[in-house]
Amino acid sequence: MIRTVITADKNVLTLPLPEDYVGKQVEVIAFTLEEGAEKQQLKKKHVTFDAVKLDTREFKFNREEANER
Repeated sequence: MIRTVITADKNVLTLPLPEDYVGKQVEVIAFTLEEGAEKQQLKKKHVTFDAVKLDTREFKFNREEANER
């Protein structure tokens, strides 16, 4: 895999490839770094753990009861 970041000075780009890429299918994706940053920000999810709510204000932990077998 090759990843190259360049600043284009015209609308035509020539990309040199390694010899082992010759004769194989190659996928080329072009986007500005700002576009990539915007897409990644949209994908972030805010995960919350509020599916179960327990009132533990008067809970007392009993070590002996927890270790009973």
